[in-house]
Amino acid sequence: MTEPHDVFAALTATGDEFDRVLAGLHEDDWSLPTPSPGWTIAHQVAHLSATFRMAGLAGADPDAFRRMTKGLSPDFDANVEHALAEFLSEPPNVLFQRWQSEKARAIASLAAVPADQVVPWLVNPLPPGVLAAAGMMELFAHGQDVADAVGVRLERTDDLGHLVAFAVRTWDFGYQARGVPTPDVRIRFEITAPSGTLWTFGPEDGADRVTGPAEDFCLLVTRRRHHEDLALTATGDVATAWLRIAQAYRGPAGVGRKPRQFDTARS
Repeated sequence: MTEPHDVFAALTATGDEFDRVLAGLHEDDWSLPTPSPGWTIAHQVAHLSATFRMAGLAGADPDAFRRMTKGLSPDFDANVEHALAEFLSEPPNVLFQRWQSEKARAIASLAAVPADQVVPWLVNPLPPGVLAAAGMMELFAHGQDVADAVGVRLERTDDLGHLVAFAVRTWDFGYQARGVPTPDVRIRFEITAPSGTLWTFGPEDGADRVTGPAEDFCLLVTRRRHHEDLALTATGDVATAWLRIAQAYRGPAGVGRKPRQFDTARS
């Protein structure tokens, strides 16, 4: 087995792959609609820029981050719109440059924090590596939206292991987002890496289990494909129900994707 990069190197590599897609766009392409309702490619990049700027601030200046979060509205959507506005006011070439700067700053500031410390975040403080894995989740999700908008396929590597582990860690977010109790059951996850390596989590003898390829698992937990269009198998009532609500992010689940919304189901 080839071990994945450490999470900061993996985040850098994932960001570089996304940037290659952005670099190939024409100026008009930034106005193309993406599968996220109401969001263009520019919205996707603006959202990533704002999110990575917050992560960079959390790593570099925790006190400033805490002051910033005190000013947030209780309205989730209002916060998102406010964060987007500054970046959306820029022309595409400037937005691209700002995204690259915010990404590099966030990765550098989080990597500089000792692994055994935590940095403040929106709900709970997190170790810097976990926050970097959350950044991979954001980049995977919104990068997929951009890729879908322009009809390209992003290269996936075993660096997905960091996102898979993060999604397992946050497996209960789907219940929290819907205000329902989390079952007192531990799901067994058996996820196959792009290299063919098997990543396993949870009890070996667990009756409830989810199996399948890593890319499909990540598409599921970021809600970028409907579970019926993915090569994932669930065994047991809890695991089967989990496929329908899985998400690796806090906050509203969003509308997700419809069955067969895209040209072909993944296999």
